[in-house]
Amino acid sequence: MKVRKRGVWLLTLLSLTAVIGVYYLLEKAPKPFDGITIFSDDTIEGTELGEAGKDTTPVFAESYLFEEMRMEVRNERSQLREQLTQKITSDDMTAEERNAAFDEMQSLTKRETAEAMLEMLIKDLGYEDAVVRAEDGGVKVSVIAAEMSPAQADQIVYTVKSEWEDARTVQVDFKSGK
Repeated sequence: MKVRKRGVWLLTLLSLTAVIGVYYLLEKAPKPFDGITIFSDDTIEGTELGEAGKDTTPVFAESYLFEEMRMEVRNERSQLREQLTQKITSDDMTAEERNAAFDEMQSLTKRETAEAMLEMLIKDLGYEDAVVRAEDGGVKVSVIAAEMSPAQADQIVYTVKSEWEDARTVQVDFKSGK
């Protein structure tokens, strides 16, 4: 049995290496740099970086707030997953309790997958970033958008309800992109 697993693993690695190798061999010449020219003949004297007298606002990306929210949810869920794993592996639990813990772990995985998929779908609608959190049949969606309209909220609610049948209520929260 171990030889088969090793063989499958080796075959997978070799095929992955072959695919990557073919991709790089068939890739065309590097694309030209589309951004600012780093080394140029111009001097810095003609360039203005900004004026000290103008009011400036600090730049704070809302996506950092979203990343913080995602990390909190991940931490909570990893602790829950650890507790469920301990229940499943414990000798003190009955078979029914172990099955219930296993079912809860599967539903947690299903919920995480659905949230990640919905985040990608909402980003595909044209939003900078989105966070989707599901709790007890309700779904909370936070979105970064320059403009906020009821039609956009309806579009998000429709997307969530059409992709996730367990979503009974959907709450949409807009954050400004600036």
